[in-house]
Amino acid sequence: MNQLNITVPTLFGLESVVGFEARRLGAENVTLSDGKVEFTGDLSTVAKANLWLRCGERVLLTLAKFPARSFEELFQGVKAIPWEEFLAKEDAFPVKGHALNSQLHSVPDCQSVIKKACVERLKQHYGISWFPESGSLHSIQFSIRNDQAAIMLDTSGSGLHKRGYRKNALGAPIKETLAAGILDLARVGKETVLCDPFCGSGTFLIEGALRALNIAPGLNRRFACEQWGLFDEAIFRQARQEALDAIDKSAPFRAYGYDLDEEAVALSLQNLKKAGVGSRVQVQRRDVREFAPPCEGPVTIVTNPPYGERLLEREEAQELYRAIGPLFSRPSLKTYLITPEEDFESLFGRPADKRRKLYNGMIRCQLYMYWK
Repeated sequence: MNQLNITVPTLFGLESVVGFEARRLGAENVTLSDGKVEFTGDLSTVAKANLWLRCGERVLLTLAKFPARSFEELFQGVKAIPWEEFLAKEDAFPVKGHALNSQLHSVPDCQSVIKKACVERLKQHYGISWFPESGSLHSIQFSIRNDQAAIMLDTSGSGLHKRGYRKNALGAPIKETLAAGILDLARVGKETVLCDPFCGSGTFLIEGALRALNIAPGLNRRFACEQWGLFDEAIFRQARQEALDAIDKSAPFRAYGYDLDEEAVALSLQNLKKAGVGSRVQVQRRDVREFAPPCEGPVTIVTNPPYGERLLEREEAQELYRAIGPLFSRPSLKTYLITPEEDFESLFGRPADKRRKLYNGMIRCQLYMYWK
């Protein structure tokens, strides 16, 4: 198959990080825009992107882009796509997507039109009028923005943040892809000593270890496109073998996690074991007010401290920020904290060397970075 157009949705603020990841994989024609990264590559690129992208949300094949100011334009644009090259007659092809700032604003109506157009194309090719949809999953995604439609196939299935190591979590844990992006911005590498004083279920610790040891984040999971007739089994087999060969067990990386909650400590240890990096990380129950660097020499703190959404909780969080300011301000420490607290710098006691706007779920946050 010729070069494929590939789209990777991203969390806002991480587009440049994902773009760099794509280039490292050998992707070509990489372009960035709000909330997505686009590039070209072959089927091997798709496999590698699913296995290796730490910060992308999923890997989509973009099949067509065209104006869609009416349902007729949408129908004809979708029908013109050679669906028979992707879908066998028994395959399942549900449709989902979104519309924004467009004349076609009803998502259910757009779903219906796209489904009908796809069926009509396949009916003509296969000579049948009914499709059982009992085969492999080919999820069709659409985006209609400013009257321009993009029609895509989801190769990932479950989102790429689902690495397979975190079956359970406490509260509202930070998303794996966001954690990986913050670790990238913190320049966590194979020689880093990483510390998370609010470790929760251990996401920063695990993602840091995977990054430092060069372990592909998708190595222990499967992807929807592996069941497609389009992909030869050897493509993913080779990509996985290359990922296994790339693991760097000699990296001196180590990490330390602390949490006041005994259940969080137990859950972190469980998740670390599932991720296969338990030997590189120590986790203990400890009050952050008793924080001290875990070792001599440089230490990188990356953490997601409590926010406090209700008034009393917010006041408690603010007191916590005041307490940790002096503790995290030693010369040997580089500190990266994500929080929605607008007065964080004054509470912490010093302005950040740099800030970056990120979203933790639907919460608008700032990543406060201290390295000087």
